[in-house]
Amino acid sequence: MIKNERLQALQILCKVVQDKVPLTHLLQAEQEITPFTKALCFGVCRHYYRLEALADSLIKKRPDSIDIWLTVLMGLYQLQFLNKPEYATVQATVGVLDKVKKTWAKGLVNAVLRRFCREKDTIIASLENNKPFMHGHPEWFVQRVKQDWPDQWQAILQANDVHPPMSLRVNQQQISRDEYLQQLQHRGFKAKPAHFSSVGLILDEACDVGELPQFSQGAVSLQDEAAQIAASLLQLQPNLRILDACCAPGGKTCHIVESEPGLTQCVALDVDEKRLQRVQQNLTRLKLHAKIIAADALQPAQWWDGELFDRILLDAPCSATGVIRRHPDIKLLRSEADISAVVDLQAALLNALWPTLKSGGLMVYATCSVMKQENEQQIAAFKANHADCQISPMDEKWGIQRDFGRQILPGQDDCDGFYYCVLQKG
Repeated sequence: MIKNERLQALQILCKVVQDKVPLTHLLQAEQEITPFTKALCFGVCRHYYRLEALADSLIKKRPDSIDIWLTVLMGLYQLQFLNKPEYATVQATVGVLDKVKKTWAKGLVNAVLRRFCREKDTIIASLENNKPFMHGHPEWFVQRVKQDWPDQWQAILQANDVHPPMSLRVNQQQISRDEYLQQLQHRGFKAKPAHFSSVGLILDEACDVGELPQFSQGAVSLQDEAAQIAASLLQLQPNLRILDACCAPGGKTCHIVESEPGLTQCVALDVDEKRLQRVQQNLTRLKLHAKIIAADALQPAQWWDGELFDRILLDAPCSATGVIRRHPDIKLLRSEADISAVVDLQAALLNALWPTLKSGGLMVYATCSVMKQENEQQIAAFKANHADCQISPMDEKWGIQRDFGRQILPGQDDCDGFYYCVLQKG
């Protein structure tokens, strides 16, 4: 039985907005998701603040019911951003209210959407000074980005609303990048080498992973180029013992083991047992091995065997404000208070893991955030309190050099927003 795509999108969006459940989790839980349903979910999240401003200009008082409100936003999104045929779009969107037993609201939603169709240009012109409509982000976020990146804040906001490219990481244990690129071209895919990653490729157009040559056999993985940088910063060599802390879902773990098969051991640590299943699935598909441990990185006494690590990757929990273009629901799920909480957690993780690193060893601190408080300011505070911490120079061509580490902003060289700093223990 074919599902009602708009109804399915409405049900998913209600859980995002009302219950604060990440969109990715909800989409993975659904057995069948059509491209149109997915487009509705991502689009409404991406443009929520613009759609909210449009709706508020059309309705005197917002409906109390979240599903009625979101039905209005879905309709406006289709009319404004998808350029769907007006009559059919309004009719199909209003019809969703029958499915959620809100038939009494059909007149209201119909009137709102019809009025938008009639007065579209006038309504949009009236919002040219409306900050949420113009910026498309929550006001607290805009202010924080302005403060941290006064010269780049507008470019960051614009990049967050652009669809990201589909980036691949070739498993060099199975095939070279050049060979895999030839296979792609033979299958009719258009792709180019990544800007900085020696194993990265960027597709001209996204596709289902099942269409990629040898995907199920482990020849290639999906991973943004910014995330691929982590493995190179670890300066891997044979016979090293590596810790990948906060490792799930395992993309960087797999890249570490792909990059250096002669490691003594790679320990993949995460507190979330369910997400560690994804790590094992990825390792199995790629025909790789790591020691997986389900434990809290903050409590080394519960999981650490006392043998020091040569390298540690701390892919720290963060606000994820650098990957909004991939996860637009972050605009709705994140609050300013979340930044302070995650900064405290990051500091605690740095302090907890530092004693497990060998003298002379390297710790790579990484986040997918653009907030300086989580990044360079976090490292500055850590270094000030640890006399045995030295910041390794990063003579790299990617990102922006900071006093501590380097920052990639969203969209720079087709990359997600990422921060890296390499710390050496004296």
